[in-house]
Amino acid sequence: MKRIALIHALAHSMQPINDAFERLWPEVRRMNLLDDSLSSDLARSAAGLDAAMHGRFQQLGQYAVDCGADAILFTCSAFGPCIEAVARRHAPIPVAKPNEAMVAEAIAFGGRIGLIASFEATLRSMPAEFPGHIPVECALAAGALEALTQGDAARHDRLIADQVADLEARGCVAIALAQFSMARARRACESVTRIPILTTVDSAVRDLRLRLR
Repeated sequence: MKRIALIHALAHSMQPINDAFERLWPEVRRMNLLDDSLSSDLARSAAGLDAAMHGRFQQLGQYAVDCGADAILFTCSAFGPCIEAVARRHAPIPVAKPNEAMVAEAIAFGGRIGLIASFEATLRSMPAEFPGHIPVECALAAGALEALTQGDAARHDRLIADQVADLEARGCVAIALAQFSMARARRACESVTRIPILTTVDSAVRDLRLRLR
């Protein structure tokens, strides 16, 4: 049976991805690694994704491999270059960024994509993951992550859904929820629009299942 290492920088990311595995690939073995200081340290740091941060990701990746992981899925969307370095080191083991599968699904729509995040650093790193010919419209759901941290999930979902109308007005043909922690807001977003709402969690599980066949 395949073993997937799930590496989290936010505690809020754990349940959405594990729920997605339960729905889409329940028989796979999962191990969850959480370092919730990664996101807070990045938010406070002026150094960004520096050598120290890269080193921390290398340690996490090596630990997962040492534990027998057949694949690694990072669920933290603001650390793309760090994850790419882990993938290079451990090839051919699949090492997936949280949003790469969703990006592939989004570009298949062939038009302008709306990208909503609740963590500001995500909007600095993730747009570059889309190919240059795909226009990306970004929106920050300010206060949503704080609301979720304080236990107000309904406000979290509402603040994210509030960004949908503006992105639709900007001509977006699909909207991507950038973080695993935001997957729970999909229904709230779908209630205010008819354009497709994409989540990182479902896309990631579908992609890993295909890659590990």
